[in-house]
Amino acid sequence: MRSFPVDLARAQQEWSATYRQLAARPGRTELRRRLYRLSAEVFFHPYWGQRRPSPAAWRELRDLGWSDRAGS
Repeated sequence: MRSFPVDLARAQQEWSATYRQLAARPGRTELRRRLYRLSAEVFFHPYWGQRRPSPAAWRELRDLGWSDRAGS
């Protein structure tokens, strides 16, 4: 498993928690805005500037976010 920067892993975990909240309460503007902001934070993180993300790297990061259900 890769070692992701703490802030990138945190942003992905927050993205996953926000996504679950939005699924439970669709149409919530504040949750959609938060999801957009977190998406940009994850996608444009400086970590990805150092190396091109492979599909496997994206999958590991997404799995990391979904595995942390304590924040939901």
